[in-house]
Amino acid sequence: MVRLLGAQLPDDKRIEYALTFLYGIGLSSSDKILNQVKINKDRQVKDLTEQEIKKIIEVIEKNYKIEGNLREKITGDIKRLKEIGSYRGLRHFRNLPVRGQRTRSNARTKRGKRKTVGALRKEIWAKMEQGKTGAGEAAKPAEDKNKNK
Repeated sequence: MVRLLGAQLPDDKRIEYALTFLYGIGLSSSDKILNQVKINKDRQVKDLTEQEIKKIIEVIEKNYKIEGNLREKITGDIKRLKEIGSYRGLRHFRNLPVRGQRTRSNARTKRGKRKTVGALRKEIWAKMEQGKTGAGEAAKPAEDKNKNK
């Protein structure tokens, strides 16, 4: 395994796909990086020399924000949106979709598991109330019940 800018790259993968293990580098940016360094995309990570790895690191450090720096920038941007009270900031704060997606029928990824909200039928409500009071009476000793009569 080759360690590259804080991430482990698997030896058995092609370099084109292995670079995508870095947070902030996708397939298209991986392609651009390899074209700049003039390395064949089909080569595997274990076949790269030290100099080729150094060239890749130089290009990435010079042109891209990755891993921790990128995460800090994103969280800072979201924090700024919340502080200025923008619509997008409010959506982040309320944990709702930010980019205009519908929320009535979908958005389960962002909103989480369903929580039933609304009115209950009278019969169900009555059963729930009986369950609460019935449990309290069962806990009382038998002597107290006889005294009330």
